Amino acid sequence: MRSQRRMCSSACRNRPPANCFEKGSDLNSVDRPYPCLPPGWAATTIGEISETCLGKKSDYGNVADICTISSVGRENVRWGRIEIDEVATIEIPLGERELFRLEPNDLLICKIGDIGRSAIWPNSTGYMAHRDDLRRVRPYDGIDVRYLRYFMEHMSLSGELELYATGSRVRYLTQKQLRSLRLQLPPYPEQRRIAAALEDHMAHLDAGDAAMARVSERVELLTKRILLEAVPMPTPSHWDSVTVAEAGQVDVGRARHPSRHNGPHMRPYLRVANVYEDRIDTSDLMEMNFPPQDFERYRLEDKDILLNEGQSPEYLGRPAMYRGIPADVAFTNSLLRFRAKPGVLPEWALLVFRRHLHAGRFRCEARGTTTLTHLTATRLNRVDFPRPPLAEQELIVADVRKKLDFIQRLAPTIAAAKMRAAELRGSLMTEAFAGRLVSQDSADEPISVVLERIRAERATHHRVGQTLRGRNRQTYQEEALF
Repeated sequence: MRSQRRMCSSACRNRPPANCFEKGSDLNSVDRPYPCLPPGWAATTIGEISETCLGKKSDYGNVADICTISSVGRENVRWGRIEIDEVATIEIPLGERELFRLEPNDLLICKIGDIGRSAIWPNSTGYMAHRDDLRRVRPYDGIDVRYLRYFMEHMSLSGELELYATGSRVRYLTQKQLRSLRLQLPPYPEQRRIAAALEDHMAHLDAGDAAMARVSERVELLTKRILLEAVPMPTPSHWDSVTVAEAGQVDVGRARHPSRHNGPHMRPYLRVANVYEDRIDTSDLMEMNFPPQDFERYRLEDKDILLNEGQSPEYLGRPAMYRGIPADVAFTNSLLRFRAKPGVLPEWALLVFRRHLHAGRFRCEARGTTTLTHLTATRLNRVDFPRPPLAEQELIVADVRKKLDFIQRLAPTIAAAKMRAAELRGSLMTEAFAGRLVSQDSADEPISVVLERIRAERATHHRVGQTLRGRNRQTYQEEALF
């Protein structure tokens, strides 16, 4: 068991915020045992075996004695590692400075975003606090923090952690739900054996994932190189240099509106979520009411090119060709439609737009925020459009398609390898937390003994706090945080 919390005298004069540390409930709150627990194992919750702490908000206004300190947030926490090359600062009263200090082997868990993503704070020097988008878990003696870290990843991979999250638009993990998270806990020596075995297996899987990532990056770079070489800038002297408006007709799709969600003329339509680079996904089509005259205006024809009108900057203008399947489909104003004029092959237009996407040309015309930008029809119309003779367009398109088809054959292999690695990761976790990854040792002290010891020491310190309340606030605070 950890010794009482070390705190500076200024910290001891200030009672901690009511929502900072939460006392765990009685171990009997685990109302039903897991079936078929291995020998020496027991069912418990995160709140029973650890001290948990909310992160710090910067919301003190005119409070005196404010200091500015370094802090980490969820952007610093990755699965199994913490990146501290860039950290933010936060203002905090001096009296609460020690409450949010990170100690070696603290487990940091993301509250929002990739819920449950967690990593262990390393043995580093210097002060560091954690912000309110993280939960801090500090396990008691007899609990291996690596075991808890892998348990959080297991819960995330299995989808069970989502059951503990709340919120409709933005999902997040509350302190109460985190503390109620149930787990099967083996004896301490077995916890360490499981963690060591998982570290060994995951190291091999991580190496495989890294290799696949390198292959994917090379495929992407090779694709970019092929596209840039196929449509060179500046263009050859015998090519025409025109604008998109001169090469074809650009139209904006129909705006969505609640009044159009129902009606007698429901038609499927494409939106940003359906249009990827050189690929249209029609597995999730939505419908809208299109009166006949409107449908004819927004109806897609075979070989129309669709470009993302609104996207994050790196995907702005992402193009794909509609190839007539499914038939009778329209498009919304989150997309732009390009219909080639005589003298321009639709396949060539797609090649030019893909080249502009990879070269960052569309970003130069973007307007919006750092997270969502827009490419208006007016701005697309003025983008440069190289136009070689038709016969040369045909030759270049055929050559590029041959090259891209060759390297895209790697895509199914890469996808299958990633899926297999994910399945192996999940299977290893399942076996580990069911007690089947490493052998049991009858000489190990049952975890129930450790849980009884935690219960007894917590009860003792709770009684000490009640006795000292009102007489010695400084000592009481130190004991209450234990």
